Amino acid sequence: MKIALGADHGGFELKEKIKQHLSKKEGIEVIDFGTNSTESVDYPKYGHLVANSVVNKEVDFGILVCGTGIGISIAANKIKGIRAANCTNTTMAKLTRQHNDANILALGARIVGDVLALDIVDEFLAASFEGGRHQKRVSQIEVEECNLF
Repeated sequence: MKIALGADHGGFELKEKIKQHLSKKEGIEVIDFGTNSTESVDYPKYGHLVANSVVNKEVDFGILVCGTGIGISIAANKIKGIRAANCTNTTMAKLTRQHNDANILALGARIVGDVLALDIVDEFLAASFEGGRHQKRVSQIEVEECNLF
């Protein structure tokens, strides 16, 4: 499994902990798109880099980190085919994979602690999309710019 990581300056330290955590797991390859310090940067760049790697199938999933997880997930979700979910607990991480087929996990470094963040990552990566009744809804999300009405 290939995982793309990206973060802004507010998420840099947590991204590094996630990278170290995932690198210890057998069968997981991590591709780090940056940033590489706590020096101020713009989060959309990293959200787009990771999102593009997911839609281009260079990786299986993405994990993004900023201060709250909100801005970077909004940026990633601008890329067609991305379903980035900002999760603050393990139940959200599991259900967004099972029900929404989320392909990017977003985390807020100022919102969740390090231990919880690693648990959220593990739950997200362990869960699988259930399909079935959920596929109809995911398909509706994917309709061009959601012009449903």
